[in-house]
Amino acid sequence: MWTQIVGKVRKTLTPYINHWWNVTLYVSARGLTTSPIPYGEKVFEIEVDFLDHQLLVDTSDGAKRRIPLAPRSVADFYHEVMASLHSLGIDVQIHASPDEVPNPIPFADDRVHASYDPEYANRFWRILVSTSRVLQQFRSGFLGKCSPVHFFWGSFDLCVTRFSGRRAPERPGADAMTREAYSHEVSSAGFWPGAGFDGPAFYAYSAPAPPGLDKAPVRPEAALYHPKLSEFILMYDEMRKAASPETALMEFLQSTYEAGANLAKWDRSALERPVSDTAISAARPQS
Repeated sequence: MWTQIVGKVRKTLTPYINHWWNVTLYVSARGLTTSPIPYGEKVFEIEVDFLDHQLLVDTSDGAKRRIPLAPRSVADFYHEVMASLHSLGIDVQIHASPDEVPNPIPFADDRVHASYDPEYANRFWRILVSTSRVLQQFRSGFLGKCSPVHFFWGSFDLCVTRFSGRRAPERPGADAMTREAYSHEVSSAGFWPGAGFDGPAFYAYSAPAPPGLDKAPVRPEAALYHPKLSEFILMYDEMRKAASPETALMEFLQSTYEAGANLAKWDRSALERPVSDTAISAARPQS
């Protein structure tokens, strides 16, 4: 709920970018950040710090505010965040209710959700850091239109999305956000801490899904097609068992992308460039 509040500030004040890329957060050296947000003649940035467990608000004129991250209600957190922004001369009216959750409670009224575990918040962020590094490397092999590696606070996943360049068929009955998100053919992959299955997992899908995708062979051996989600899944715990977890994750990303792109007849020769098999290890600091 706290990241939704932060994300909605960015969504409200940042110019619209296709496929709602203006709403996302990004993995930083301390946690998750909005990146600089324009406001009048200055910019400001909000960062959820999972090292010192604070919400950091910094402006380009040198002003700053710090809000401790500790067990407290969503309502209390919401009121302090908005008051802190106001004290910095930043007045923003957000849609003050969570998205993409069942039975949403307006932030100002939510005294139901009030937990925060710093150890597990830090563990989650460390997984995002490691995953982001592999997703960035995977992204580097694509020449076509591709999203940043970014964190969606509604679905709570870190992902990267490739585009074939072709428009996708209209989705009858889709809401405005879904209609825009899938206006073009995509191949997307990312990490969920847990939703729709037992435990954290990496996922990959093509939209629209070409016929035969559910039967396509993918790697590593632990990867599978989840019929309920219509996505490929690699459980996080299975990835950790691999001799090289980073290599296993890259195999999953590459093989699921290739399965969808080949079946949908993407122009891969125009959209890709070769990536060295040793790129990940070369990018890692040597001991």
